[in-house]
Parts: sequence; structure tokens; C-alpha cells
Amino acid sequence: MYFTGFADEAAPDIDGQIRAIQELGWNQIESRSIDGKNLHDIPEDKFNEVADKLDAAGIHVNCFGSAIGNWGHPITDPFEITLEEVKRAIPRMHRLDSHLIRIMSYKPILENGPQDQMKEERFRRLSIITKMFLDEGIQPVHENCTNYGGLGWPFTIELVENVPGLKLVFDTGNPVFDDDWTKPKPYPKEDSWEFYENVKEHVVYVHIKDGHFDKELSKMKFTYPGEGDGYVEKIVRDLIVNRGYDGGFSMEPHMGMIYHEQDARQASPEEKFQIFVEYGRRFEAIIRKIKGE
Repeated sequence: MYFTGFADEAAPDIDGQIRAIQELGWNQIESRSIDGKNLHDIPEDKFNEVADKLDAAGIHVNCFGSAIGNWGHPITDPFEITLEEVKRAIPRMHRLDSHLIRIMSYKPILENGPQDQMKEERFRRLSIITKMFLDEGIQPVHENCTNYGGLGWPFTIELVENVPGLKLVFDTGNPVFDDDWTKPKPYPKEDSWEFYENVKEHVVYVHIKDGHFDKELSKMKFTYPGEGDGYVEKIVRDLIVNRGYDGGFSMEPHMGMIYHEQDARQASPEEKFQIFVEYGRRFEAIIRKIKGE
């Protein structure tokens, strides 16, 4: 078992990200963006600088949080856009000796119903993407986010059944604010425990996120792990105690807003850094509780 996290939520630059991971005493990072750009989109010289700094700090990129097929990419976009991202990602992952990559299943077609989502085209694209990575010794893991697979656990299972070699990264917090398209309209929010229970056989990696969905404001309020509706402790306990899970837990706080009663403001850079570190420490405390330490 190891701890890691999206340290771009602690700092935009690689120096700050390294500092946050070191503050926690960890040696793994899930790399996503550097100075606001995804790792597969930054210039080559910048990437080499990032890789060298990670090497010097003794920090390993356990997973690449790519933008491949994410909620910003409609399924109607030319497939060449995705293929170019994959081609750029592969050599960079080899340079970083990273063997996990987070992918998604493209933005839902919101104006269509659950049965009209071009699913066969999604399966086709993800099958090609998955094979390209597997052929290079890299395991793609699909995240239950705002994408086709995140519309409800049956959609994720359908993906796994139709995309050979695809595995899952389960995010504890995403179901709290994602609509459940398996239910009648108006779609209710998903249930994290129900989602997890139905996909856990395919989970090889875990994102830790938590929070409450405010129905009146139609907005998600993210919290520290264990303080929201993501069943964080229950899911993690089941993984460790009942399933013998020994993989990674990746912190993704999303707590960029500071709430004080009825007011909210954007956290300062130092506050974001401290939130990330505190988030990791609180998750470590959950692990100690589960283990009885």
C-alpha cells in the first residue's frame, strides 16, 4: 500500500508539488498538470525539466492523470485528437517509469438520453487506446467521473466488459455529485457505496475525494476525507480488510474554496498547500484507525 496524490492541487509548479509530497514524507505523485497544462501537453524541454527534478527529489510518478477522453472531450471530436495525446503520453511515461494512466470515456451527450450515447464508438476508441498502452507495458485505468462510465455503475461495467484489458480507478467522491442515469428523471445523485460495491472486482487504484452536494445551491462542497458522503472510511476498510488491497490511494481534495458560514472565497496559494498536506495527514489517520494502530 502506498500514498500519493494530485499535487497540482497543492501548487501549480513542480517545485511546489515536490515540496508538498515531501512535507507528507511520501515518495509518489500522481502527475496531472504543470503550471496549468497537462503533462502530455507541456513542451518537451519543460517536461525534461520536470522529470529531472522528480528524479533529483526521489519522487516517482506512480500514475499519470491524463486528460485522455475526459469530460472536456466530446465523443464527436475527431479521434485523432485522442490518438495524438496517447502518442505524446507513452514516451513520457517511459521516461518517468510510470505504469498507470488515468483515462475516461468522453463527455456524455447531455441532450440525449442514456440509450443514445454513441456507446459503440466509445467502446471502439477505448479498445484502441487501451491496447496501445498495454502494448507498451502501461495499464489504463478508467475513472468514474463526468463521462460515459460515470453515468452509473452499469455504464462502468459495460465499459469493462467491452474494452479488453481495461481496469478501474475508483473515485470515492465523484458519485456524490454525479447524476445517476440508471434512474428516472430528474436524475438523483449516485451513491458511492453502491457504485463501489458493483465495480470493486475491477478496481486496481483509488482516488480519495469527499464532500456533500448542496441541493439548494446545486453545488458540491468538498470536505476532508471521512467528513462527506463518499463513504471513504467504509470503502477503504472494505478494500484493506476484506479484499487485501495493497495498491495506491491518491489524494484529490478539490478543496480550493474556503467556507465560513455563508461566505466562501478562493483559497490562497499557501492555504491550498496546507489543505493538501492536511488532507494527506487525515487520510493517514483513517488508515491507522482501520489497522487499529
